[in-house]
Amino acid sequence: MTDAAEASRFALVTEPHRRELQVHCYRMLANYDDAQDMTQETFLRAWRKRASFEGRAALRTWLYRIATNACLDFLEKRNDRTPVPVEGSEVAHLQPYPDRMLPEDPLDAAVARETIELAFVVAVAHLPPRQRAVFVLRDVLGWPASTAADALELTLASVTSALQRARVTMREQLPDRRLDWRSPATHALSDAERGVLRAYMDAHERNDLDGLASLLRDDLRFAMLPDPGTVTVGARDAVDGWVSGGLFGPGMDDWRAVATTVNRMPAAALYRRAPDDPEYRLFALAVLHVVDGEIAELTGFDATDKPWLGLPATS
Repeated sequence: MTDAAEASRFALVTEPHRRELQVHCYRMLANYDDAQDMTQETFLRAWRKRASFEGRAALRTWLYRIATNACLDFLEKRNDRTPVPVEGSEVAHLQPYPDRMLPEDPLDAAVARETIELAFVVAVAHLPPRQRAVFVLRDVLGWPASTAADALELTLASVTSALQRARVTMREQLPDRRLDWRSPATHALSDAERGVLRAYMDAHERNDLDGLASLLRDDLRFAMLPDPGTVTVGARDAVDGWVSGGLFGPGMDDWRAVATTVNRMPAAALYRRAPDDPEYRLFALAVLHVVDGEIAELTGFDATDKPWLGLPATS
């Protein structure tokens, strides 16, 4: 077989796994750009190691093993970007994951909504790298302990110990969440989430301060990344802070909002028009965690210069 024919055959059997591997790398790294890079690194390593694939394990398992170790190698080098807890919940390098880049199979347990939401990704990022890998392989992907141990070149005892410690941290980070990650979970937004998102966008576009405040829980958790810091703030205090910051309120810039989803969560792409600009320009992405019809968490991301979000630059 010629090199070109072998490369073509290799791509044919491995490319169908690209999206799920990228989600796996994202869970390990909490950053979309880094996940893309490590997915590509996975395919490069797989190509170089293709002769060692003996078929005893499934191709998918073999690729996940390579991807996991590529991420662990990357994390060892990311000492200057290690997660920095802020009130126990924030990760400085966190990026959203566009739903359009998720695997197309809606029943794929590897991308169940509860394991791709921001709170889950942040909680995983607080685990040390080896615990992180064990937890994702065992509790998210459902691998047997022996398979995870083989992939990570650890003993069964080490895997069991790492998983126990990881579960303790996950319970601390997500005290109010269901922790059986392998159970079936819905992917679709609820009617309540859609309704809150519509109301949020409408209030934002009309500069309706009272309307916006009425949507926020009084123990709202708010972050605007990449700026460091997550704060718990009252609804009115949050709105007043946005007004005093010059971002929102009567007489300020005009806004236009477009509904989207990232991390299988409701989100609004916010377009800002300055008084001297005829165009509404993409400014931020507001991701909402809705609980009982109110916004419990609002995470904002700088949306400029991120074409992978799939959002037009102007509206």
